[in-house]
Amino acid sequence: MSTRVAILGASGYTGLELIRLLLRHPYATITALGTRQEENPHVAEVHPQLAGQLDLRLEKLSNQELAERADCVFCCLPHAASAEAVAQLLELELDVIDLSADYRLRDKDVYEKWYGVAHPDADRLPSAVYGLPELYRDQIRKTNLVANPGCYPTSAILALYPLLKEGIIASDGIIVDSKSGVSGGGRTPKPVFHFPEANESIMAYGVGTHRHMPEIDQFLSEAAGDKVEVIFTPHLVPMDRGILSTSYATLAGDYDTEQLMKVLRAFYKDEPFIDIVDAPPATKHVMNTNRCHINAKVVRGRAVVTSVIDNLIKGASGAAVQNFNLMHGYEESTALR
Repeated sequence: MSTRVAILGASGYTGLELIRLLLRHPYATITALGTRQEENPHVAEVHPQLAGQLDLRLEKLSNQELAERADCVFCCLPHAASAEAVAQLLELELDVIDLSADYRLRDKDVYEKWYGVAHPDADRLPSAVYGLPELYRDQIRKTNLVANPGCYPTSAILALYPLLKEGIIASDGIIVDSKSGVSGGGRTPKPVFHFPEANESIMAYGVGTHRHMPEIDQFLSEAAGDKVEVIFTPHLVPMDRGILSTSYATLAGDYDTEQLMKVLRAFYKDEPFIDIVDAPPATKHVMNTNRCHINAKVVRGRAVVTSVIDNLIKGASGAAVQNFNLMHGYEESTALR
């Protein structure tokens, strides 16, 4: 038995990675690729890497057409536009995995403050399930709407959540310093992401204003049982893909490196895609995988926690497939090993 899947916004990098992963999924059949453009190019024209692998065109599909051709929709549309589509798809009884930010924040006012638009489907925010399987696996299995996490939040939350939950680190004064490859800017990037600007250079951006900051705050606050407001600073580095996050936190007691590592290993001992490693990891260690590597050390009375992911896979499309597997009763690592 196979689940029919559609991908909206299939022309971008996350769309390409989704197609690659789903083509090797034994229980998923890609039946539709959506675009908001009027043209209907063959998928191999948009993604030459897929020549000979998938014979579909990108189409401007109505919601009714999607309902007739698919059981589950991966929505890779921009914020606000995504929620408009998702609301209608759910009414047609489709399962939806939304890769935009539209359902990640539970508070409508917080969303509207950080994204600068009215939320098109605010009543559904409390019922959407955050798609981080390591934390919300049971809820994901029961829902028809998953809010796929942001790439930076994935790297930060996975690293810090266990230490906050166990009271090892303090909830105040947390700093998250992240570095990302240029694919994080999308396929139609701003000028700063272009090769002549980004090559042989590194820059901080969105300092104090990056929209992933309230997302990190929301779920770390849940872990701590107290309000958490991180200082999050993303940086652009001249590589194609990958995220490295180094997080700094004050210890809540007299803990050493061994105790931090013990907590992390115990929390993630049964997780198929989390590795607690003995040395600070590099992005190449997880490139083109759905894995997250985490290391922690105590330095001068502070916890220094380093985590790495592939921003396009564990930070986006791989997590989406992991969620798809949970929603539809497939083994969680299917197509992701």
